[in-house]
Amino acid sequence: MAWTEREKAVWEEIMAWEQSMADYDGNDFQYTYSKWLNAALATIPEEALSSFFGQLDSVLFHMHSLLQGSQFQNEARDRILTSARVFREDVEVLDDLKKLTIDQLRYLNSQQSSRHRLYSLIQGGITGTGGAIPLSTDFAAMAVLNLRAIQITAMTYGYDPQLPFEMMASLKVFHAAALPERLKADGWQELLIDLEEREHPYFYNETEQLIDPSWMEGQIKQFGKLLAITLFKNKKMANLPLISLAIGAGANYRLTKSMTEFAEKYYQYRWLQEKKASRAF
Repeated sequence: MAWTEREKAVWEEIMAWEQSMADYDGNDFQYTYSKWLNAALATIPEEALSSFFGQLDSVLFHMHSLLQGSQFQNEARDRILTSARVFREDVEVLDDLKKLTIDQLRYLNSQQSSRHRLYSLIQGGITGTGGAIPLSTDFAAMAVLNLRAIQITAMTYGYDPQLPFEMMASLKVFHAAALPERLKADGWQELLIDLEEREHPYFYNETEQLIDPSWMEGQIKQFGKLLAITLFKNKKMANLPLISLAIGAGANYRLTKSMTEFAEKYYQYRWLQEKKASRAF
């Protein structure tokens, strides 16, 4: 059985979004910046660089585990299931969410993603005050917030990030969504290849490094944001550093918006593919 008209429309949206990523062409400044970063990283001994990236990988895995075991995440899971029962009374576990229509899932996810964008806006505003503690913890706070947003997007579409494959998938989505714009199409294709090559949804046997120089290129922009906040924090109007507040809030909001949109496209793609396959039988 083919997709419904609404499912076809969502699929076309995903394909148009995918094409827009493929068509993106970076400017001269971005390529110069990339060459400068790669040249700088090339001066670091390969063993030290590999160890550093490995430690960052370990931090991400531990962060994922801590989030999954947290009370906040369990409450979010219950909240999603409770909201889904408005549409279907027989929703008991995350996998049951796949019984909902694509528009019902999009509605549920919009509630969750808008909440995380608000959190990012507030976090960015706090960082924009220019205090030493907010500035020093902004990177970690945004990593936690965005990884949590991706995990909740996965749950909303019926995928449990506690399963080994889904855990790795959410981390890879986090990685791909944080890449520079000109590299996101490559990250997207790698995610699709993983879907095609997976052998079992409950196991993931590969051990691979997520963090690499291309991912770091995107993160250095965050340090640029912190530098801008530091430069403008003393320029106050009405006794408030309005410029640095706007920089922090705006940058963090845009980052979370970009990452949640990327994650939603990925899980919509999977949901539609699985729905089409199930109707073929």
